[in-house]
Amino acid sequence: MITQFRTIADRSEGFYKEKGSKFIGIALPVDDLDAVKYSLDEIRQQYYDARHHCYAYILGNDGSDFRVNDDGEPNHSAGDPILGQIKANNLTKTLVVVVRYFGGTKLGVSGLVNAYRTAASEALKNAGIKTEIITTKVRLDYAYETTNDVIRLINDFQLVIVNQKFETSCQAICEVSVKNIERLKQKVVLLKNTGSEIELTFTN
Repeated sequence: MITQFRTIADRSEGFYKEKGSKFIGIALPVDDLDAVKYSLDEIRQQYYDARHHCYAYILGNDGSDFRVNDDGEPNHSAGDPILGQIKANNLTKTLVVVVRYFGGTKLGVSGLVNAYRTAASEALKNAGIKTEIITTKVRLDYAYETTNDVIRLINDFQLVIVNQKFETSCQAICEVSVKNIERLKQKVVLLKNTGSEIELTFTN
């Protein structure tokens, strides 16, 4: 089971120049395809006068969703080298766009591969890498008299409370690391078997 992933913390940039052509690498954290499309539109508007806007992205907690785009450059000369740098850093939920301003001299496929790879590498090198813990939401329904048991669960399993209500019948919606799910389920069963009025439900 995948319990965490690596991504970048903030937008960052890198730069490479070869025979008059300028390559600007932009790395951005993205959660989903909508964020990818929004970021691409924004960069195309910002660098509207550039010859090419080549990119690659990886999405999903397991990095299973990815795509490359050479944007008019020879096949596999731009998108693949960019993707290779994202993979080399073991990242997901990451988009890297390399904008090229043509300098008048053709670089050849090997020259383009090096240029796009280097610009992407520089952008990622300047990005802060962070590790995200994969979580899921659970709902705890419990009797008021069971509050102390629930507080211990929250502390022991590092649950993050999203919403909570205290009435005759209480409820807490929490985020829990997926690596702690099985142990949490077992603990709730144990508490119920010893008389605690508590129910655990997964909400997503």
